[in-house]
Amino acid sequence: MKEQPLAGNKLVDMKEEAVRRAYARWAPIYDMTFGVIADYGRSRTVDAINQRSGSVLEVGVGTGISLPRYKSDLRITGVDLSPEMLAKARERVAEKGITNVEALREMDASALEFEDGTFDIVVAMYVMTVVPDPVKVMRELSRVCKPGGEVIIVNHFSQEHGIRGHLERGLARFAEALGWRPEFPVDTIMVCDDLELVAEQPLQPFGLFTMLRFAKTEPGTGMMISKPGLGSAAAGSRVQVQDMPA
Repeated sequence: MKEQPLAGNKLVDMKEEAVRRAYARWAPIYDMTFGVIADYGRSRTVDAINQRSGSVLEVGVGTGISLPRYKSDLRITGVDLSPEMLAKARERVAEKGITNVEALREMDASALEFEDGTFDIVVAMYVMTVVPDPVKVMRELSRVCKPGGEVIIVNHFSQEHGIRGHLERGLARFAEALGWRPEFPVDTIMVCDDLELVAEQPLQPFGLFTMLRFAKTEPGTGMMISKPGLGSAAAGSRVQVQDMPA
């Protein structure tokens, strides 16, 4: 896989142990706090995945809040760095009698313990601003996705200008305490030349989050692309990006 240089600002460092501590604190109240804020985006993403078939890897499965929403003929594997979050996910699977979850594993998203091309769909919802090395994670998501499959990213992407951009830069110093990076340019994840960005969808509330859908191509045939509205990580696209309504 060809490596692409990063554009944009240097990210705030996020140490793995700091992330673990933050999400150990969040685990008991996650569903009632951020889980509510992120519910619309999560629902729309699972709806999109339910149009497909095969095997799904959810990276950053957390408390498993999305697991009951997948259609029953999809084969689901979930991974997360937080054992506290995974404990909640396993409780949810047992309580709701979910039968299509094949595994819930503690795992580092930047070093996935799966063979190349294992999954038909790889999804990471509200994950990329959390992980210590989002570039490595993005490359891992692409690696474990089958050619012809899909990688879906749902995330907050920061703005350079305006009130929101100013606020995000101000909050960046508190990233480790929050457990996520408020300042996170979309260029950060535009690093895989075998992923083609085919759809962009702003998500409620207030368009703070975006769903990006990438098609996994055969090695050597794809071109990593971007839209002016998202960033300037790449230009000269061969693919028409589809704007989707919020």
